[in-house]
Amino acid sequence: IASIMNRVRDLKNKYRNEDNNTDELNCTKVSADTTDNSGTVNQIMMTTNNPEDWLCFLLRLEKKGIPQVDASLLNRLIGRYSQAVTALPAEKHSQDESYARILVRFAELKALQDPEEARDQFHLARLNCKKFAFVHVAFAQFELSQGNVKKCKQLLQKAVECSAVPLEMLETALQNFHSQKKQLLSDEEK
Repeated sequence: IASIMNRVRDLKNKYRNEDNNTDELNCTKVSADTTDNSGTVNQIMMTTNNPEDWLCFLLRLEKKGIPQVDASLLNRLIGRYSQAVTALPAEKHSQDESYARILVRFAELKALQDPEEARDQFHLARLNCKKFAFVHVAFAQFELSQGNVKKCKQLLQKAVECSAVPLEMLETALQNFHSQKKQLLSDEEK
């Protein structure tokens, strides 16, 4: 019990010290702790805790390297994206594009480590944010990259049926699929 009480006291002191920090939260500020950005994360969670601030922070963190070749960065990013998904309730943010982008990017990063976990994350993103076409296209792209051509086509067709927007994005992805392109959307089309 004494050990637990000491940890609680240490955490309270840590948060109290961070609460004394009066810097404004915005996308251009960088936490003093550049290794794990815990100050920035705590500030987001204690003040705004909205998808836009999380996405801005996460994208800035991604610019520190290339997750496909830097395992340490990949693990750090997956941890932070997981933290963001946990901190943002789906029922409150399912209509928010930034939230949908967080879910999709988290699944894309998971795909670099564990395709089965990534599939679960894509499914979660599609379930929670079905109105956004890019969510369906990202899931379909993942299935195509895994060699699941039939599943890819099925995901795109279901996206059209559930009226995901913009419809043009889905139509382009379907055209590229039928043309047997490896990328459903080029960078320009995205």
